[in-house]
Amino acid sequence: MSAANTNTKIPKVGLLQMLSRMLLSGRDERIDMLSGLSRQYDELGPIVLQDVGLMKMVNLFGPDANRLVLLDQKRIFSARRPWMQIMGRIFPNGLLLLDGAIHKHSRKIMHLAFRREPLRVYAQRMGDMIDEHLSTWAQQADSGDSLLAFPAYKELTLDMAAAIFIGADLGPTTQKINQSFEDMVAASMARVRLPIPGLGFYRGLKGREYMLGFLGDLLPKKRAGDAPDMLTRLCHAETEDGERFSDREILDHMTFLMMAAHDTTTSTLCSMTYELARHPDWQERVREECRALGSDPLAFDQMESLEGLTWTLKETLRLYPPLPVIPRVATETFNFGGHEVPKDSMVVISPIHTHRMAEWWDEPERFDPERFSPVRAEHERHSHSWVPFGGGPHMCLGLRFAELQVKAVVHQLLNRFRIRISDGYEMPVQQAPISKPRDGLPVWLDRLG
Repeated sequence: MSAANTNTKIPKVGLLQMLSRMLLSGRDERIDMLSGLSRQYDELGPIVLQDVGLMKMVNLFGPDANRLVLLDQKRIFSARRPWMQIMGRIFPNGLLLLDGAIHKHSRKIMHLAFRREPLRVYAQRMGDMIDEHLSTWAQQADSGDSLLAFPAYKELTLDMAAAIFIGADLGPTTQKINQSFEDMVAASMARVRLPIPGLGFYRGLKGREYMLGFLGDLLPKKRAGDAPDMLTRLCHAETEDGERFSDREILDHMTFLMMAAHDTTTSTLCSMTYELARHPDWQERVREECRALGSDPLAFDQMESLEGLTWTLKETLRLYPPLPVIPRVATETFNFGGHEVPKDSMVVISPIHTHRMAEWWDEPERFDPERFSPVRAEHERHSHSWVPFGGGPHMCLGLRFAELQVKAVVHQLLNRFRIRISDGYEMPVQQAPISKPRDGLPVWLDRLG
């Protein structure tokens, strides 16, 4: 980058221009975020100033932008500042919303729960829970009715997260907790952020209030005990100076962690189920791998042996990254693409766009898990062309846990059932704030002999 080029103005798309395009196309940005991002990149290039009134946001496109922002080698990009604007009143002090020493300390404590030995134990716990839920699904399959995959997966992953992270059986409270998380996540995208009954933001605040009460009731027992769950670990965690988390900090961490642990996994399971149903050849290929391991629950040390399932998972995350965009705020002025980006700018990178760039992926719109095979290895063309888990200091802490969950569920699912969708069905996707099917994803499960 030459110094002479850094004073040129950043290409800009204005508020009126964005609104007119959305009105003419009928596009809801929460449902179709990708189209607007693709148009900006195609028309204006890898850096675009998006003027949305009071807030000016700079979109950076492509793997180089991802590497700059995610690695953050100069430590100039704050995750806390933008995420606090988006979800600070709903998920304050969640790991994603922390910077600096506090983030490093909290991450170090939580990392203890995601090492190999705990993951082996989690796999054992998951097996029975998955079996129980799939047995219920089998009864519905026998009746000939379709199964709505989204709520079914959400209940399953929430039960797993509760058992592993708080050591509790949710029982009849599952539906209430699920609804609370749904309302909290939706509130992070609310346009009107007022605590007025009837509004989505109000429902999100009430959901948070319920979760604080539910988890808060568990704290005395957890502080007095020594169970291996995450909530107990946080209750006993100390810094080198003997400092402990306050009750509110523990509750904030757990509320965010439980949301992230089951919402993003539910998203990926739905997307993978849809693609396997659309591509029966890949469904059979993955099933053969799963059956070769037997019908017993998947053990942690068996994960890597499922090569085709690994490729399918990666391809699913490429096409449907649970988190479509990643925001930061620049705490210092920096240069990118020959342009100077001023301090305090909101900077956004877009995995959902990078994952479909024809410059980096062959036929990017096509579902093709073999692109992740060692022979083709399209994801290795650039270190940051595939970033569904982010990267750098804020790389998703639970990525191996998420992988274990997805593979454990799919292993048992394909051992028992063949997955079908209606002829001509196309899953309607809501891309933000977390990718999910807008219709619940109706599927049919046919028992296998």
